[in-house]
Amino acid sequence: MTAARITVNGKETPISPAASHTSALDFLRERGLTGAKEGCAEGECGACSVLVARPGVNKPTDWVAINACLVPAAALDGQEIVTSEGLATVGEPGTPRTLHPVQQEMAVRGGSQCGYCTPGFICSMAAEYYRPDRCAHAASTDSATSEGPIGDIDAEHGANGFDLHALSGNLCRCTGYRPIRDAAFAVGTPTDEDLLAQRREQSPPPPVATAYTRDDKAFLRPGTLADVLRLLRERPDAVVVAGSTDWGVEVNIRSRRADCVVAVDRLPELRELRVASDHVEIGAALTLTEIERRLDGQVPLLGELFPQFASRLIRNSATLGGNLGTGSPIGDSPPALLALDASVVLADADGEREVPLADYFTGYRQSVRRPGELIRAVRFPLPLSPVVGFHKIAKRRFDDISSVAVAFALDIEDGLVRKARIGLGGVAATPIRSLATEAALEGNPWAAETVEAAARVLRAEGTPMNDHRASALYRSAMLGQSLLKLYAQTTEGVSS
Repeated sequence: MTAARITVNGKETPISPAASHTSALDFLRERGLTGAKEGCAEGECGACSVLVARPGVNKPTDWVAINACLVPAAALDGQEIVTSEGLATVGEPGTPRTLHPVQQEMAVRGGSQCGYCTPGFICSMAAEYYRPDRCAHAASTDSATSEGPIGDIDAEHGANGFDLHALSGNLCRCTGYRPIRDAAFAVGTPTDEDLLAQRREQSPPPPVATAYTRDDKAFLRPGTLADVLRLLRERPDAVVVAGSTDWGVEVNIRSRRADCVVAVDRLPELRELRVASDHVEIGAALTLTEIERRLDGQVPLLGELFPQFASRLIRNSATLGGNLGTGSPIGDSPPALLALDASVVLADADGEREVPLADYFTGYRQSVRRPGELIRAVRFPLPLSPVVGFHKIAKRRFDDISSVAVAFALDIEDGLVRKARIGLGGVAATPIRSLATEAALEGNPWAAETVEAAARVLRAEGTPMNDHRASALYRSAMLGQSLLKLYAQTTEGVSS
């Protein structure tokens, strides 16, 4: 067994004797750091939130909040995390600890009642507190004070630059959220003496190769893509993970165990994002948050997708490679990627091949990916279609599983639909292209008569089923309604 260690609140801590599947949450609690709690064990409540130092977008390091209940402790080997206990400042021996500004605002504004969820809220809020572009906004508007509430721009954004979507993965049963919102919109900017703010100016810990074995079960993180592909050829039964947002649920809820788990989240070859003259290529191990912030609105359809994909906590770990690799028919990214005419780049020890995403899925949670093959990247062509929309129909606006997801990408010139691409999720055993509806639109005027006829075609696409999320009839109705909504948005200025 190779020694594996995590830096927790500034102190190196060995992972042993934890089992290879032990979550970071259980690892921390077994060491007396009980601020993080288990609420749902599947990444929906945020009570387990902690901060991890990750490669930054605007600075060398970003403090990123993640669900500690989902990620194995072994996946954090060599990395640096901060828990709610580590946010307070320790003074001289015998002097009291000084609350972190986020903790202070939560306390004075009544943001904590029973307290169970509070440490998780604190960590998610701290990640947003340290987000560099939020700090730049707050400083430029001179709105950050500690004197009281400083107002908001809208219901979800504070004048201090705080984006409430940072807390979309945190649930509270007591407060009604209003005092938590007050606290979020009252935090200022980090001071020059703030050690965690200073830490952003240095690079995060570099990736380390990990070979952690306990009770004949291994968690492995090879150092290069070539090493991973050789390993997968030898161990085609290995479970491949990146953010563990899916596998972590299997471990927690279904008690799944694997003899060998292979982590690819820190492979440089899977973490590139390139915008070329004729295509965009996104590494399969980039998190959705990293993709969102690096693209910065360059792909509007993905810009509509990301806020509706689970929660910020999940997006901080989830990857496109993982979302496609599970093959789920209700994954949120496949409809958008289908509308973008995307393809997947598959790699194994013999080389690479590119497969159109429309041909990738072969059945329920099945694909053309062969044993030993890995999704290296997602690629889609440029230029992009100018008329786009992503409609997710679910019981909640955010942090929910879709009943139906529909993505549109249309080229409309001189009033005619020159090209139409429509991706659907939740209406068949796999994500699908809406080929019949695309044909009904292409070559015809972008007008009410065309759209109404195409909406009738769209209602008949797929093979929707009845389940606890929605009936087949409702799903079909929502397909047609989504196209009518897109038409209204493009012609009548109807908001989403």
